[in-house]
Amino acid sequence: MRKLTKAEQKKLKYLTQNSVSLTLIQPTETGLHKSIMDATGPVRNYLKSNDVHDYSSQGQGKKHKVLLDSFIIKENKLLKKKTSLYRPKSKDGDPRIWVYGLKSHAAPDDIIGLIWFNNILYTLNLTQLDVKILIDSSYSNPLKELVQEINEISNSVAEELLLKLRKLAESGPIKSLLDADTSVGRTLETALGIDINSSKKPDYKGIELKSFRANKGNRKNLFAQVPNWELSKFKSSEEILDAFGYKRGDDFKLYCTVSTKTRNSQGLKLRIDDDIEQLIENSDKKEIGDFVVWTLEKLHNRLLTKHNETFWISAETVIHDGIKYFNYTSVEHTRKPIPSQFDILLDQGLITLDHLIKRTPNGSVREKGPLFKIKPNSLELLFPPSRSYYLLE
Repeated sequence: MRKLTKAEQKKLKYLTQNSVSLTLIQPTETGLHKSIMDATGPVRNYLKSNDVHDYSSQGQGKKHKVLLDSFIIKENKLLKKKTSLYRPKSKDGDPRIWVYGLKSHAAPDDIIGLIWFNNILYTLNLTQLDVKILIDSSYSNPLKELVQEINEISNSVAEELLLKLRKLAESGPIKSLLDADTSVGRTLETALGIDINSSKKPDYKGIELKSFRANKGNRKNLFAQVPNWELSKFKSSEEILDAFGYKRGDDFKLYCTVSTKTRNSQGLKLRIDDDIEQLIENSDKKEIGDFVVWTLEKLHNRLLTKHNETFWISAETVIHDGIKYFNYTSVEHTRKPIPSQFDILLDQGLITLDHLIKRTPNGSVREKGPLFKIKPNSLELLFPPSRSYYLLE
């Protein structure tokens, strides 16, 4: 997709500030003429993460085509349409998408926003529509009504969760479930009745929960993401461990932080290659050099999926009769991170990566990460203006 103009960036930012989750697509002149668009990685990930459609499990050919109820948003009306999702028999079944009637409402290389809400795919021309004027208008219009409905539902879930957290805070300190760094989060999720699992989806009805100890200046976890092994020299976490691990007691492990700013004690450093849009990890060992790769597109998608809406919950630790308890005291409520800022914060060393690889006694290798973390007090650089709440008011 081409680079957004400043005007398009402002429109996208305003939609983001209004809690609208969307993906973008750019129809080409050929695509408009042939009524066909490639379902790019961001589009596929958006549809999959919203439980709309998974192209990877879709068969090829017309009989496997999926049709979605859709509307094209105009300034003063909604146009009822269908959107087709399919994989042709030719060209290896490359994923396709087409909004019926789009060629009458878009020019080549316009940026089109796709919004999934209440089982309907809404389409708006980000290039042509004046998003801010429509949302802020004193008169009713389709975009304003859609944004208001999205906000009402989003706010109701946040208010429900905030009420539960306040009731927990009022009940007093909660006994820690285990003695580990993850105990502050696991204890809270258990108290809220949330099953502990390894799902990459947000924890509470679309809201991600991130708990941390208030008296520690620790970095905050954003998400875990393994490298793209197909693009990487090394093909597994085990290879990374074998190359850079160390003996510590009975364990052979690699627990370290990697930054774009300095090399760590293992000689590891990150760098961003803007030309090929990749984050690359490099070793100062000449025989190794660059050894793993993440595409920036994948990292952006993980960020947007994981932190579409997040409660960052601060906890105070209390020790009583040698037993650890947590008082959950405050919440910072963020929405819609800005992916371009993610790259800047990586480059500035404010977002770093942690390897947490360990060989178990039976010889198997476990990787808890790699974890992408953000330094304290840097959330406001990644997210639009947030809201803060004290749980005992």
